[in-house]
Amino acid sequence: MTTEAELKSATAEAVPPPEGSADKPAWGALLVVLAGLFITNLDFFIVNVAIPSLQKGMHASPAQIQLVAATFNIGLSAMLITGGRLGDLYGRRRIFSIGLGLFALSSLVCGIAPNMTELIIARGVQGAAAALVIPQVLGILTTAYEGKHRVTAFNAYGLALGASAVFGQLVGGLLIKANIFGLDWRTIFLINVPIGAVVLLLAPKKVPESKSDGRTGLDLLGSVLVTAGLAAIVLPLVLGRQQGWPTWTWECMIAAIPLLAAFWLLQRRLVARDKSPLVNPAMFGDRSFSVGVAAIFGVFSVMASFFLVLALYLQEGRGTGALSSGLLFMPLGLGFFLSSTQAPRVAAKLGRQVLALGLVVQAVGYVALAETASELHHSGSVVWCIPAMVICGAGMGLVVAPLTSLVLAGVRPQYAAAASGVFSTAQEMGNAVGIAIIGVVFFTAAGHHSGTTGYPGAFGTSLFVQAGICVLVAALVQLLPRQSAPQG
Repeated sequence: MTTEAELKSATAEAVPPPEGSADKPAWGALLVVLAGLFITNLDFFIVNVAIPSLQKGMHASPAQIQLVAATFNIGLSAMLITGGRLGDLYGRRRIFSIGLGLFALSSLVCGIAPNMTELIIARGVQGAAAALVIPQVLGILTTAYEGKHRVTAFNAYGLALGASAVFGQLVGGLLIKANIFGLDWRTIFLINVPIGAVVLLLAPKKVPESKSDGRTGLDLLGSVLVTAGLAAIVLPLVLGRQQGWPTWTWECMIAAIPLLAAFWLLQRRLVARDKSPLVNPAMFGDRSFSVGVAAIFGVFSVMASFFLVLALYLQEGRGTGALSSGLLFMPLGLGFFLSSTQAPRVAAKLGRQVLALGLVVQAVGYVALAETASELHHSGSVVWCIPAMVICGAGMGLVVAPLTSLVLAGVRPQYAAAASGVFSTAQEMGNAVGIAIIGVVFFTAAGHHSGTTGYPGAFGTSLFVQAGICVLVAALVQLLPRQSAPQG
């Protein structure tokens, strides 16, 4: 049986980090992998703004439009843990490059798809490819940088992650408005191809290769169990509400329980037999990691659902166009970037409480935005929402930027990509669960009214629920170790 001491003594097999001294490391690897992270995470959010154009151009049914988003989410969420472990075993740069190449290729297929069936299938492949890319990013940063430089890299990771979410609506709106070569909605997919090609060319030159000790191969049974279990949760969450929660959605979620329980028991058995599991339960012995993963789930459940209801309020409730609503996300981005630049300094002083502070600021912003929207109701310019949106963005920046450092800074290198897979899975599951729950709240509050009458009130109701979740996650953060104060 592998002892804790043996686990601690294990080290990653990595080539030397990029050229640079210990005090001034080269940052090329950071820029390259964050570019890959940005475009893959952006695709989770950018497709929402293209829905009207897509529906018109492809004569798509509501069910087909739903599947365009759903298949990406399912492929991504279900494959993240397996993707992380593949990087640990076969090389993080290698799997990053394979995943990004597949992502660029599937983006091309999405962009030239002649019908909805091909587009939906390509979106599923896109999601699975993104699941190969995303966990490698944190794995590479963990092994390429050390000490304060790792904290800086993790903060940059959080900034890129948040920026891709905050500006997804704006980027999509600009691309569709530009209508390059008359491609309309197709540009949101085709833009990934040249960016992906550049990143693939730079990766071998700038990114160091690293992997775990790799004593055994991939846990195939574990991969099947966790993929099936996660898919059984995400599939009904992303499809259930619009279909009226039919029986199969509940059957899927119930089936996920024994699948994930069997997966966990298998992982423990593999450790007891001194074999290599997909997810080593020893990772969860670190309180920063175990509590942090739960906090990540809560943080992203609020963020993703907020972007959903804000877009619905602006486009359906106030009749704002795709580009105009995208531009209204800029105040959110302004608050996010301003607070993100200060977040490492605040985290160095407050430790875990920087997360609590950010979550409380978010809650205040949500309440202020709900009250502003209520005052505006059907008249008055949405410009009056800008101050509250800046506050919301500022809260997000204080949370997202230091969150990665607080959770993953203590993870041992041999678990780097696997831990990143768990981290990213918690994020994507939070996205799915948050959108499902707040979606129910929003559309229930909207009732059978039309968008121009029911949506503003539903928006306010959803914001109050989200503010409450922020407060609960701020309380959860208190369970993180007090010494978690990343130095950047």
